[in-house]
Amino acid sequence: MKLENKIMLITYADSMGNNLKELYTILEKHYKEAIGGIHILPFFPSSADRGFAPMCYDKVDEKFGDFSDIEKLSKDYYLMFDFMVNHISASSEYFKDFVQNKEKSEYRDMFIRYSKFWENGEPTPEQTDIIYKRKPRAPYIDVTFADGSSDKVWCTFCEEQIDLDIKTDVTKKFIKDTLQSMCRHGASIIRLDAFAYAVKKPDTSCFFIEPDIWELLYDIESIVKNKNAEILPEIHEHYTIPMKIAEKGFWIYDFALPVLTLHALYNHDGQYLKNWLEMCPMKQFTTLDTHDGIGIVDVKNLLPDEEIETVKEQMYSQGANVKKIYSSEAYNNLDIYQVNTTYYSALGNNDKAYLLARAIQFFAPGIPQVYYVGMLAGSNDVALMEKTKNGRDINRHYYSMEEVEQEQSRPIVKELKELMILRNTHPAFSLDGNIKVVSEGDMLTITRTFGEYSLTLNANLTTYDYTIE
Repeated sequence: MKLENKIMLITYADSMGNNLKELYTILEKHYKEAIGGIHILPFFPSSADRGFAPMCYDKVDEKFGDFSDIEKLSKDYYLMFDFMVNHISASSEYFKDFVQNKEKSEYRDMFIRYSKFWENGEPTPEQTDIIYKRKPRAPYIDVTFADGSSDKVWCTFCEEQIDLDIKTDVTKKFIKDTLQSMCRHGASIIRLDAFAYAVKKPDTSCFFIEPDIWELLYDIESIVKNKNAEILPEIHEHYTIPMKIAEKGFWIYDFALPVLTLHALYNHDGQYLKNWLEMCPMKQFTTLDTHDGIGIVDVKNLLPDEEIETVKEQMYSQGANVKKIYSSEAYNNLDIYQVNTTYYSALGNNDKAYLLARAIQFFAPGIPQVYYVGMLAGSNDVALMEKTKNGRDINRHYYSMEEVEQEQSRPIVKELKELMILRNTHPAFSLDGNIKVVSEGDMLTITRTFGEYSLTLNANLTTYDYTIE
């Protein structure tokens, strides 16, 4: 199915029911009108990071099902697949062959060896300092080859996620084959995970390096364009970077909305939210929650620095079971720019505040994405997080079919579903329409207009009461 201006659910293949078949059953029964699309988080065989260390893309992890299950979903919903353009699993056949055969491996040029990349085989301290890093040291792992020799190989994220050299012919072929396969199996939109890290150059930050990053984006677009698929680069950074991408006509994420909405609801003041809603593009996907934590870096300069600190502290003081330690090294948190919590718990498990947050999201420019935990107004799963010692698991509860069924009787879940259906069906939400926002004291008014159709959200940011006219 082609991309539609309807709400997209974000879910793992085994988070609402145990597999893709059960997911389909649940959605058909309860959410047929409430969602139009699904971002199925990585469903390929993977060795780490809940699917984000893919070993290959030519099969579905058998515990979830197979491609016939994916294609069945694609007949009723437009689908988004993840392509990890920056890396592949250390347990993939490609990397294992390279470790075994080194120079004789047909995949030797897929990976970035320090000995070949850096002039002296190692970066200088100055070169290391300017790299945009996810670790407190240069991004590499030590690899010992079958012949006993060793080298450092570029690795931005965890040790199971080995970076790809996107400039070589073998990687270009891999990228093309993968994208074409995704389109064949029903992808309407392909999310380019960790996209900004993909281009590496000495003496740069190795993050969103221009003009090379645009070449990569246009190359990928040209592969999927004639297959009626779109691409969505995923970037958590200063809002000006996604805005640059939007200016060139691509879809982007609105990762600023989650914190700006929390700020408005905590502080009963919509002025910063208003500024953003009037400035961000229509061709975007909005989020409040995703499979990761709530990103802080995305609101730099959209909120003053002191307000960013305030809203972070408020997440801990007003949230339910939101603790600083859950976003720290003690819980394997790589990213210091995120707070680990469900959105519902960030709002103190307050039904009224949460429903208003969703109403604001649905009136914002773009197509809303709703994470499965958020769709069920889920609170923090501290038990799962304590079991795995992974901070992000606080927001990754596994719902059985029975649990999803039980959740349907909660008033908050019913009301959210009604809001979702309104967002999917009312013509005022057309992406060719307009938005007008008024913020006065603790009152926020958002009006969406398309032709003769108009809808207005009148919200009180103190009591969390709202009306839609």
